[in-house]
Amino acid sequence: MSSVTNMTRSVASTGIAGLDDIMAGGFTRSRLFLIEGVPGSGKTSLALQYLMAAAREGEPVLYVTLSETEDELRSVAESHGWVLDGIGIRELTPSEGALDPDQQNTMFHPAEFELASTTSSILADVERLKPTSVVLDSLSELRLLAGGALRYRRQILALKQFFATRKCTVLLLDDLTAADRDLQVQSIAHGVVLLEQLNPEYGTERRRLRVVKYRGVQFRGGYHDYVIRKGGLEVFPRLVAAEHRQPASRKKLGSDVMALDLLLGGGIEEGTSTLIVGAAGTGKSTLASQFAAAAAARGQHVAQYLFDENVDTLLSRCDALQVNLREHVETGTVFLQQIDPAELTPGEFTHAIRHAVETRHAKVIIIDSLNGYLNATPEERFLTIQLHELLMYLSQMSVATIMIGAHKGLIGAQMNTPVDASYLADAVVLLRYFEARGEVRQAISVMKKRGSKHERTIREFRLDRGHIEVGETLRAFRGILTGVPVYDASEDFSGDKNSREQ
Repeated sequence: MSSVTNMTRSVASTGIAGLDDIMAGGFTRSRLFLIEGVPGSGKTSLALQYLMAAAREGEPVLYVTLSETEDELRSVAESHGWVLDGIGIRELTPSEGALDPDQQNTMFHPAEFELASTTSSILADVERLKPTSVVLDSLSELRLLAGGALRYRRQILALKQFFATRKCTVLLLDDLTAADRDLQVQSIAHGVVLLEQLNPEYGTERRRLRVVKYRGVQFRGGYHDYVIRKGGLEVFPRLVAAEHRQPASRKKLGSDVMALDLLLGGGIEEGTSTLIVGAAGTGKSTLASQFAAAAAARGQHVAQYLFDENVDTLLSRCDALQVNLREHVETGTVFLQQIDPAELTPGEFTHAIRHAVETRHAKVIIIDSLNGYLNATPEERFLTIQLHELLMYLSQMSVATIMIGAHKGLIGAQMNTPVDASYLADAVVLLRYFEARGEVRQAISVMKKRGSKHERTIREFRLDRGHIEVGETLRAFRGILTGVPVYDASEDFSGDKNSREQ
């Protein structure tokens, strides 16, 4: 994302790794930036993180507050576990005397003297401390002091010129409380960052940011999710798969279940995505866990994300079926994470997968399930685009991806999933219930597999007798995929090879 201009300019880190990535390194030095956001969106935390990063480099920095007291600022820092050593704080909030009617000037408008007094105090502190970075919090108070749009704009221009001649980087915070959206400062500022807070009908609030403008810099556009936790803002840059292109591997990964691997033409491949789809209880998660255990046994790292099931429940079921997943979880080869859809943003989930691939070197990623992933996405109409970008990234990183999709209903020809990812996946494995002679059975088939041959048969699939079984081809039935097959008496239902040969 860096252009020649980006590489030659002098930048100051924002103190937030994800925001540095979005802004091609951080804030250009000796420029004025506008940070916009409603109250509670994290403007103060962002500004303090920026100043602390500069202070750690030994630079003199100044925080000018027109709204909060110094004690309130230090309380915010304490809630994050921060110590504001090295940060000069100048409090310019009204004193108690402002409440005394005898102390109030009724002859002149406040703009006649209060704005000049406030500006003089700021300039005097800058001349005395000679800071490299200044935060002014907030513009809403400065706008009130100015009393008019023209005077306000001229004051901002004067401040910009003053700070530029002193090689000072300035962050202006605006809480967007004005009746009309203030575009005047946006036009004056060198860069504008907008912080947004969304409130879905259920679950925690969702926050996202966007760089509205950044002169002369090729920044990462679009919306980027972020969260505010103890320790400050954590920003998750939007994933762009095209930035991760590299030679991909297509090595086959078996499941250690011979009949299943034969059905898949030798197994799944690195750099491909496999969708396992079926009704509830057909064994989708168990099948994916078998691939995870087999990969871990070969020494490959696996990351498995559970949206719909408890970790202990999955491990107990795998133990009962002799899928040796628990041992690999204990050794750290398999990383299991339970996801709460109401608390997770799509950007944070994508960041977790990138961390597993780039830090843990995971070669298999399992998303269980797409239904849960859909519930974690507040704007579900964009889910397919996000999923496509994620799968392209994993493919270019030579990672085998297994996705699980749950059908609505149990038996019938019209079952479907709330997310149609079949066209995105390189392979589709279908698990279905079917009725036969008063018994509910399960069938497995590979409906699609790009790039390699596979069996087109429908086989019986069983999770009993302590292990996973893929049986013989179900040739004695027609219409298995409808859930209510027709029995052909000329064939032996048992599916036993010896019976058919007699």
